[in-house]
Amino acid sequence: MENYDTYDRRLLNELQRDADRSVETLADLIGLSRNATWRRIKRLEDEGIIKRRVALVDPDKLNLGLTVFISVKTDRHDAKWANEFSQTVRSFPEILGAYRTSGDLDYLIHARVSDVKAYDGLYRRLISKLDLKDVSASFVMEELHETTVLPVP
Repeated sequence: MENYDTYDRRLLNELQRDADRSVETLADLIGLSRNATWRRIKRLEDEGIIKRRVALVDPDKLNLGLTVFISVKTDRHDAKWANEFSQTVRSFPEILGAYRTSGDLDYLIHARVSDVKAYDGLYRRLISKLDLKDVSASFVMEELHETTVLPVP
């Protein structure tokens, strides 16, 4: 972020909070003209700082109120298996994120499902496609904080 100034940082903060606002509104918020603001947005998109603009959907309205973190251990660590794992978890719409981790776990999966029965279906499909040593799940009882807004240094 060393090549970006205060206006870029303010613009990124504002866009992360609500990218649906007009360029005019964003320009007023950061203190630049409409055209200068539009050019900055375009540059941030072209440079890959802004990856895409999306809508945040309420999971409860889609009957996806249960957040699950799935811990995975495996005995396989070769490139072919890792690629297969990556492709498999990407094919499950319930899986929002999958991460290779250090420590006792090999992978951590973040999923959203309707209930424990739906999680069991996800679990069964997952183990039918992948050779896994151990799978365990933690169900979120209360969401204390979750955001999509990254701190802009």
